[in-house]
Amino acid sequence: MKRYLSRLLALVLVVAIGLVGCSNNPSGLTGNYSQDTLAVVGALKTAIELPNDAPDKAAVQTEARQKINDFFARYRRDSSLKTLRSFTTMQTALNSLAAHYTSYPNRPIPEKLKQRLKLEFNQVESAIRQGA
Repeated sequence: MKRYLSRLLALVLVVAIGLVGCSNNPSGLTGNYSQDTLAVVGALKTAIELPNDAPDKAAVQTEARQKINDFFARYRRDSSLKTLRSFTTMQTALNSLAAHYTSYPNRPIPEKLKQRLKLEFNQVESAIRQGA
């Protein structure tokens, strides 16, 4: 009897942990491409505008890198998005920012890259509003 109860308890724990793990969405992405794109753009605009001497700069950069990874993990393989202007522009901007964070993690973002990212993020927002 004791053996069956311990097996039943183990099974219940596995199922409970599995359900909790499956229901959690740590990336914060909803699955709605337009909403997710605008949310990521907003977060990344904040990250690139943060002053270099900000005390939480490292944490914000880490969060930005995580948002980039989550966005790509969710949408890069979706073939229906590859023809959207917003997606291709977003992909270009995210690749540039991710490359900078990977290659130069302790250096500030160059002003030229900041300006280009702002322009691309504005283009993405405009394309999303137009449905492209």
